[in-house]
Amino acid sequence: MALANIAINLASVGSNFPSSIDKLKNSSIKAQINLRVSRNSLVKTVQSSSVESDTGKWARKRRPQNVDGDFFVDHTCIDCDTCRWMAPQVFTRVGEMSVVYKQPTSSEDRLKALQALLSCPTSSIRTKVPPPDILEAQETFPIPVDEKKLPGVYHCGYHSEKSYGAASYLIIHPGGNILIDSPRFTEKLAKEIETMGGVRYLFLTHKDDVADHAKWATRFSCDRILHSEDVEICTADVEMKLEGNGPWSLGDDIMLVHAPGHTEGTVCLLYKPLKILFTGDHLMMTESGLSIAEMYNKYSVPKQVDSVQKLIQFDFDWIIPVQRCSGEEHHSRSFCPGKV
Repeated sequence: MALANIAINLASVGSNFPSSIDKLKNSSIKAQINLRVSRNSLVKTVQSSSVESDTGKWARKRRPQNVDGDFFVDHTCIDCDTCRWMAPQVFTRVGEMSVVYKQPTSSEDRLKALQALLSCPTSSIRTKVPPPDILEAQETFPIPVDEKKLPGVYHCGYHSEKSYGAASYLIIHPGGNILIDSPRFTEKLAKEIETMGGVRYLFLTHKDDVADHAKWATRFSCDRILHSEDVEICTADVEMKLEGNGPWSLGDDIMLVHAPGHTEGTVCLLYKPLKILFTGDHLMMTESGLSIAEMYNKYSVPKQVDSVQKLIQFDFDWIIPVQRCSGEEHHSRSFCPGKV
């Protein structure tokens, strides 16, 4: 099983990608003004109708918008979109949260639903009864993005609430495997990655999506890479701090490209053999096409537009972002775990 829908083939975007720069420029000034006014109020909160039980604990409530059946989404959903692109046959968006609109009817749809359940950053996907095949679903991670077109590239699953559900990827590389952004740490996933050769580098695209970076670094004794402009207290001990404007190289076939805008230290990874650009939050795919999600910019919208222009000069056919958004619900998130 593969997750080809997360990799964006530029052939499907066509000529709209370069020509959309002008549209981004025209909207960037207005967006920058709005950003100054509202950036402190953009942190998304879950408006729940939870009820305190007799034990004093907050009970999770099944959202009434779910169809009847085993799988359901509870009221703690943070609308990160993970389940909707991992298992679109089962999950959709209603009322700014995910719901189950169709119970899985095939073994393939059930597996995808279980993979989404395991990847949900807030454990908001539930089942009425414990799934007997959950261990089999765990063993499918990391999941190939596209075994034929993008061999050796995997989606790690196990998204972290600390990164608002951002996806993490693994590149199998002869010079040492590269983990791109941090998934939620779980020993089960770590053991699977260990069987694939472990991790040599943990590349952090920007300060939003560092999640459990320290646990992964300890587990694999890998070198973490982050631009110095995005280093904060929680990442002060990263082993490799990029300085200046780059670009930088990891061997002969991997280039790190500074793309300031979303954050001051955002860096994209270009994997030359497969012509893949891993963009972090710099670019993402929405229903209307590629977007910089300027309303959630944390540094400079004009600089982000300039960075998109800079990226066009590089040779790539695929974009893999940390998010795919089915609507305009992309996130605003604190940078360090526990920091608001």
